[in-house]
Amino acid sequence: MIKDIKCNEKNFWTKYIFSQDHKWIGIQYGVTALFFMLFGFWLMVVMRYQMVHSGTISPDMYNSFGVMHGTIMVFLGVVPVIVGAFGNYLLPLQIGAPDMAFPKLNMASYWFYFLGGVTMLAGFALPGGAANSGWTSYPPLANIATIGQTVWIFGMVFIITSSLLGSINIIVTTIQLRAPGLTWMRLPFFVWTQLVTSFILLLAFPPLEAAGILQLMDRLADTSFFMPSGLVVGGEVLQNSGGGSPLLWQHLFWFLAHPEVYVLILPAMGIIAEIIANNIRKPLWGYSLMVKSVLFLAFMSFIVWAHHMFLTGMGQGMSYFFAITTMIISVPSVILLTCFILSLWGGSIRYNTPMLFALSFIPMFGIGGLTGLPLGLPLSDIPLHDTYYVIGHFHYVVAPGTIFAIFAGIYFWFPKITGKPLNEILGKVHFIFSFIFMNLFFMPMFFQGLAGLSRRLADGGQSYAHTQGIVHYNDFMMYASWGLAIAQLPFIINIIMTLMKKRDENPDSNPWKATTLEWTAAPSPPIGHGNFETIPSVYRGPYEYSVPDAEEDFIPQNKN
Repeated sequence: MIKDIKCNEKNFWTKYIFSQDHKWIGIQYGVTALFFMLFGFWLMVVMRYQMVHSGTISPDMYNSFGVMHGTIMVFLGVVPVIVGAFGNYLLPLQIGAPDMAFPKLNMASYWFYFLGGVTMLAGFALPGGAANSGWTSYPPLANIATIGQTVWIFGMVFIITSSLLGSINIIVTTIQLRAPGLTWMRLPFFVWTQLVTSFILLLAFPPLEAAGILQLMDRLADTSFFMPSGLVVGGEVLQNSGGGSPLLWQHLFWFLAHPEVYVLILPAMGIIAEIIANNIRKPLWGYSLMVKSVLFLAFMSFIVWAHHMFLTGMGQGMSYFFAITTMIISVPSVILLTCFILSLWGGSIRYNTPMLFALSFIPMFGIGGLTGLPLGLPLSDIPLHDTYYVIGHFHYVVAPGTIFAIFAGIYFWFPKITGKPLNEILGKVHFIFSFIFMNLFFMPMFFQGLAGLSRRLADGGQSYAHTQGIVHYNDFMMYASWGLAIAQLPFIINIIMTLMKKRDENPDSNPWKATTLEWTAAPSPPIGHGNFETIPSVYRGPYEYSVPDAEEDFIPQNKN
């Protein structure tokens, strides 16, 4: 089977452009997503400048920049990197599989993603600009917005289709193509997080895709799935069939959007787990408990969505239900962080670049999680809703949380992908300044939110009397955003320098002295399509470090 796979790709187009090799598809996802994230980051910098220097861009363009920043960073950036890139590249290697279960489906998932991203960005070239109805696309505003909103929905449909195809592939691959001896409780924690994340995507995305198609019909076919009767636009009653419910969209959107938080964070935790275990040189504390926590967290993620909708008047009983489930879902997250902390206890910690990013993930995600608890209770959520407090909470989860995990993963697995390690000095410079400026950037948002500053204001709150005491933070955050941008230069320089550097004739296939199959059963970089000369067999768990009486301080999974 492996020999047949190796013979599939012969020319440039089938090998690099329309590849069916999971490794190259993972690289395609990663490179494309990083470019999208770079563009999304630039949009944020411009928005920050506008909030200090009002009039730099128009309010409508500010709204478009806000929509596209959020959409790009989540749907075109972080998720494609952490699932599409890391998942595609590493999961088959970690389970001893020659490829994904459906290579052609895998290729199609990338190109659906690429098409969705290009379609969304094309909105900037249309009359009225890109979508400007908020990244949540709430009707009825979204239903009467410019043509850029239509393009945005088409892009989302393509992206959702991509995610569904990729999720099916990961699920089937994990269930059907595990190496002999690789039982469920011998799976690396990273594989568990990718598997559970794929189930979340598979169950949560279809309602939003259906909702997107219905909103397209509202816009293009004059239906009224989300359009209420008697809507006044520009002083005139809008003529439509009426009878639709804008709240229906909110329910369908948040049924995906809150599980989406765990789509971001669970693979990040999988990356962190691999790096921590490797750099403390001992097994993860509570591995089975961590697996059970992830499974429980995935289940609970589907019954908490309406805590985003406390202001819609859902009633006291339903508010209590969603408040209670929100408090419950925090428990497995706390368990996971606790397991990481207890794993560190007594470990022989190596403070390399990936470990520094992994260690910083723990308190940063902790801040993001703890600041989210008040938003899960109606009493505290009502005054905090739609303020910068929400922005601060979310960004602490996604930016110093998930994005730091992405950086940790890049530094950790770059030698596997290229056969060449990244420079440690540049890596540590990148970490130190990213850590400093991220906190300087996001922490003031909590102060602004507690003072009542609303989000999505093109002038940053300058026109409101009650915010005059805290608008000066906008200047501070603008400079912090510049510092954060400059802090990424060592990372970019490091990547370019390392790629240009000549590879050693006999590169170390396992420079981190890791136990999992991608390091112990395959060379660095792995061989072409097929991964392994022979499928490895697995005899032990994923984190057998510092085993008493062992020849070395680690025992590979494939060592009998």
